[in-house]
Amino acid sequence: MTTTAPHVPAGRIGDPARTLGTDPRADPRMVAVFGALGALDHPAPAPLRRDAGREALLEFVAATEVGFEGLFTVLSDGWAPVEGVRREVRTITGDGGHEITLHVHRPDGVDGPLPLIYQVHGGGMVMLSAEGPLYAHWRDELAAAGTVVVGVEYRNGGGSRGPHPFPAGLDDCALALRWVHAHLAELGGTHVVVTGDSGGANLALALPIKARREGWVEEIAGVYAQCPYILGEWEKPPAELHSLWENDKYWLDRALFPLLAEVYDPEGRHAADPTCWPARAGVPDVTGLPPHVISANELDPLRDEGLAYHRLLLAAGVPSIGKVNLGLCHVGELLFRTAMPDVYAEAVRDVTGFARSLG
Repeated sequence: MTTTAPHVPAGRIGDPARTLGTDPRADPRMVAVFGALGALDHPAPAPLRRDAGREALLEFVAATEVGFEGLFTVLSDGWAPVEGVRREVRTITGDGGHEITLHVHRPDGVDGPLPLIYQVHGGGMVMLSAEGPLYAHWRDELAAAGTVVVGVEYRNGGGSRGPHPFPAGLDDCALALRWVHAHLAELGGTHVVVTGDSGGANLALALPIKARREGWVEEIAGVYAQCPYILGEWEKPPAELHSLWENDKYWLDRALFPLLAEVYDPEGRHAADPTCWPARAGVPDVTGLPPHVISANELDPLRDEGLAYHRLLLAAGVPSIGKVNLGLCHVGELLFRTAMPDVYAEAVRDVTGFARSLG
């Protein structure tokens, strides 16, 4: 007789003390990199709670941004420049009169027009920048693979480009996306596919929901979301999102998420709005959206909220591909260009191949 072991919320495949370095599922190349950086043990507990007050939370996000940018700079140090890619910067004006910077990358010597990938950087919607070396290199790689790439520098909820809570960042992304679509011929593009990772995936998924509400969803040909951060409520999350326990403190600490959420959406005023937190969407919100890919990573605390969104899309009749990258932490496909070149190259092929498939 076969019996089923009870679910253990403390997780980490049955051992609460397990770390990213001792989990047998972890890719050993990733473990070696994090080990060299001293980043395999569980991170120290978050120093604040969501109710710490806005000033304290903004200070915390500013310090956290410095840490993440420093890590990404270290990880990308020594990456060889991508040959055959031209970069330019465009600036457009937001609805509030502020500037929105667009980083345009295109391949040299390739006859167009080409699929256009609209890239939204991560950072929990409250930190990081499109100008960072990790994201600049990612756009170069996508362009070298035969696409035009536009990275948008939107207003963050906190950090060096904040504080601008929801919906400022989403509004910037939407305005710039519509500008890109209106200038497709000038930019050398055929159609627009939106992609983003982590908080950028939140915005990438929110954009077609917003566009559907406002009547311009046909301007988006597809969405490729990597490791989306979309739940909005992690203090008492649904029990079926096992990865929040299973992978907690594997590089990312679940206790960090509500702090970032409070900075992005103060007092949870928009907690039920799927353009703020796409996991709040129902079938009526997503019916009629363009094709999606939802890419999740096996050792990411956010894995299961992304997969749940994929299942929602399918229930609504939206073409969606769901995939899980084995052995990887949160956004691991973008982090280890040197140590895991095959994983990085596969991510480039998948995003660009999806974009070409929609032409």
